[in-house]
This record gives sequence, C-alpha cells and structure tokens, in this order.
Amino acid sequence: MLLTSACFAQSTGSVSRDEIRGLDEQIQDVKKDVIGLTAELSQLEEKLLFPSNTQVSFFVSTADAETFNLESVELKLDSEVVAHHLYTFREIEALQKGGVQKIFTGNVQAGNHPLEVSFIGKSASGREYRATASYQVEKQVGPKFVEIKIAGTESAIRFKDW
Repeated sequence: MLLTSACFAQSTGSVSRDEIRGLDEQIQDVKKDVIGLTAELSQLEEKLLFPSNTQVSFFVSTADAETFNLESVELKLDSEVVAHHLYTFREIEALQKGGVQKIFTGNVQAGNHPLEVSFIGKSASGREYRATASYQVEKQVGPKFVEIKIAGTESAIRFKDW
C-alpha cells in the first residue's frame, strides 16, 4: 500500500499544468458533445413517440397579468382525462409574465375530437374562480397545436389553433 501511494505521488508530480489544462478542455468538449447528443436523442424520441401525422399538443396561457393566480387545470380529450396540473408559484409567475406552458402532447387520429378544459384559480383578493369550456379539435394529417387561454377573472376559456 505504501509503495502504491509513493508511485502515485511520483507519477502525479510529473504531470504539467499544460497537460491538466488540455485534459480539462477535452472533458469540456466531451460534455458539450453529450449535451448535444442528449438534445438530439430527445428530438428523435419525440418524433418516434409522437409522429407529426398524429401529434396533438395543448398549451396553457393566461389573459390576466397580475390579478389572477391559476391553481389547477384539467384536460379531457375524447371524454378521457389526459392532463391534470397543479401550479407552483414559479409557474404562476411565468404565466403572469406572458409565458406559455405545454400541458399535453399525445397522438390522435385525424377527425374531430371533443376537448373539455376546467380550471380553478383565485384573484389577488382571494376570490375563487372556476370555469369549464368545450372545444372541438379538428385534427388533420400533420401536427395540431391548440392554445388554451384562461381569463380567470372573467371565468372564461378561449381556444386558438396555431
């Protein structure tokens, strides 16, 4: 054991700073490659799981900037609950600043599909708002994107095809 430690100490002493710096650069390059490959793999996985000819995605946004805190949203597509989300403070803050949240991506065949959206939220004064709205998703061949805009203090839900 003592002999091994002495050999290790002697071998590490002979490594120059330039060699260490070169090794650090190589490690950083490998990390960049791994990050790039991971992103590419995620895109390929999404294409495989959700082919563009059957893909449908729903996004949530809010109309009321600071007067409404969204608490939860539920989506039913073809009478089946496909998404239910409880919002964190950070997510509410992002929505209030104009952010958009992808709440669901899935596969559906071409044709009409009933969508039902329900939400619960509170105003800054603590008043509770809830609403439910229906929408007919007209799916064609190719991806379909629908924005669900929640106007909490109006207890309204608006839909927009992208």
